[in-house]
Amino acid sequence: MIVDDPATIAAVKAKFETYETALMTNDVAALDEFFWPSPLALRFGVGESLFGFDAIAAFRAARGGSPQRQLQATQITSFGQDFAVATTEFVREGEPRTGRQSQVWVKFPDLGWRIVSAHVSLVANKS
Repeated sequence: MIVDDPATIAAVKAKFETYETALMTNDVAALDEFFWPSPLALRFGVGESLFGFDAIAAFRAARGGSPQRQLQATQITSFGQDFAVATTEFVREGEPRTGRQSQVWVKFPDLGWRIVSAHVSLVANKS
C-alpha cells in the first residue's frame, strides 16, 4: 500500500478546500454532496451525533450556517488511492477554545470522493 500518494493527497486536498468554502458560505446543497449518501455515514459535531446521511442533511438544512473560522495545522494522509483522513484545527470568531475536525474520505467508483465519517469538537479551556 502506498501511504501519501501525491495524486491522492492532491485530490483529497482539493475536495477538503472546496468543502471548507461550502461550509463558510453555507452552501447546503454542496455540503450534502460531500457526504456518503448512506445510513452508515456519521458526523459527530460539537453538540450533536448524526447517524446516517439523512440526519446529516437535516442538520445542515436547519443549522443556518457554521460560525466563521480559520484553519490551522491541516494534515491529509492517504492510504492507497481510495482512502484518506483529513484533520485540522480551527479557531472560530468569538470562541476562545480551539476546535478540531477530522474527516474520513473514501473514493467510491460511482460517487467519487465522499466523507464517510466526520468529527468536530472544541478543546476544553485549560485551567
